[in-house]
Amino acid sequence: MDTISRENNSNYLPIAGVLVGVIALAVACFALVKASNASKALAADADQIATIESTANSAAQSAQTANQTAQEADTGLKTLRDGIQSEFDQITTKFGSIDASIAKLQPAPRAAKASRHAPDAEGSAPGTVSSDGTYTVKSGDSLAKIARANGVALADLEAANPGVDPKRLKVGQKINLPTKQQ
Repeated sequence: MDTISRENNSNYLPIAGVLVGVIALAVACFALVKASNASKALAADADQIATIESTANSAAQSAQTANQTAQEADTGLKTLRDGIQSEFDQITTKFGSIDASIAKLQPAPRAAKASRHAPDAEGSAPGTVSSDGTYTVKSGDSLAKIARANGVALADLEAANPGVDPKRLKVGQKINLPTKQQ
């Protein structure tokens, strides 16, 4: 039996070896193709990676340039603001001195019109201002005419005489004149 089994096994063994070799060769070829494809994909990815790195470096340089420009602009704005404030301070000082000069040039306020009539025994003649600052109403007077003639605002005259009805002024009636404001 030994001889029979040896004879049968010896025929299949070389075929099995060749078959295993062919399979190994096919697997090796398949692996070589896959490795070649992977190498090509890596090369393509390497180009993309290089492009991305270049873009990132360019963006970083742009950001740095923009930061420097912003700092320069900030410095320029501070200088401009300080210069404008200095000029504004100088103008304010000049306006103050001009106001003082104008105040010196303005004439003194005029006194109320002097009475054309001498005061009667009871007080003032109609149309005159007495020394206590009251006006004696004359014929044809209205509060507006009295205010205009004495250089005061109508509203101030009305405020100084709250109980006086402007439509019922009587000749000889005394009304208070407000003090003139300058």
